[in-house]
Formats: sequence, C-alpha cells, structure tokens
Amino acid sequence: MPIKYARRLTDRRRSAHSNRQLGLCLAFVAGAANAGGFIAVQQYTSHMTGIVSAVADNLALGATDLALAGFGALLSFVLGAMCSTLMINFSRRRRLHSQYALPLALEAALLLLFGILGARLMTVPGFFVPLTVVLLCFIMGLQNAIITKLSNAEVR
Repeated sequence: MPIKYARRLTDRRRSAHSNRQLGLCLAFVAGAANAGGFIAVQQYTSHMTGIVSAVADNLALGATDLALAGFGALLSFVLGAMCSTLMINFSRRRRLHSQYALPLALEAALLLLFGILGARLMTVPGFFVPLTVVLLCFIMGLQNAIITKLSNAEVR
C-alpha cells in the first residue's frame, strides 16, 4: 500500500490532489529539517529570501562576517539545487524509471548524517559557515529542486 501511494505521488501524471498531498509531505520533511536545524544551530535554513535579507542587513551594518555566513548558506542552497537538477536530468537522458531516486537517496543520506551528527557538526571549522548550516541548506536546495522538477513548478 505505501509503495502504491508513493508511486501515485511521484508519477509523471498526477492530479491537483496528488500535487497537494506531495506538497504537504515534502513541507513536513522540510519543516522537520528546519526545526532540527534551529535546535542545532539556532538558525532557520529553509528561507533563502530571509537569508538574503539578513545578508543585506548585515552588510549595511558592517557585519561582514555575518554577511559572508549568509552568503555561504545561500551558495550551499544553490549548489544543492544544481546537484539535484543535474542528477534528475542525467536520469531523464538515460530514460531511467526512477528519475528522482538519486537526489532523494542523497537527501535521505544527508538527513541521516544530520540526524546522527546534529549539533556536533557545529564544532567542525568551516569556511565562513558552520558545516551544519551548509548541510541543511544543501538539503533544502536538493528538495526544492526535486519538487520543482517533479511538479513542473506547481509545488514549491
């Protein structure tokens, strides 16, 4: 039963109802990752418009270190979206049955990594951004691109 439900949600031909259900399911996953990120690093990682606004505020206030951290989070999100798009397009060109399997498997593995290591990733020195924030923003970029491609930009 769950396999049939999942296939119906990820089928190429979906109804508006299936798109709503898929959107709710992925919103739950994103919300859980966002809440976990806030608990781990006291920062939400799913709202790129908020991060861009914070970068602008920090630049205006002269806090270049915080602005660079925000830019690093945004860059990580974009790289996640690019990675997902490349994997999906690779699968489409090869006419693979499960076009979304590669990015979903990567997202699951990265969520597992975050779940296991969580806040301990904060102690790993990064460029300008803690590794936890980079990881979560990358995951959010992956998921955003998956759902955008899957729903033909109907669900974001």
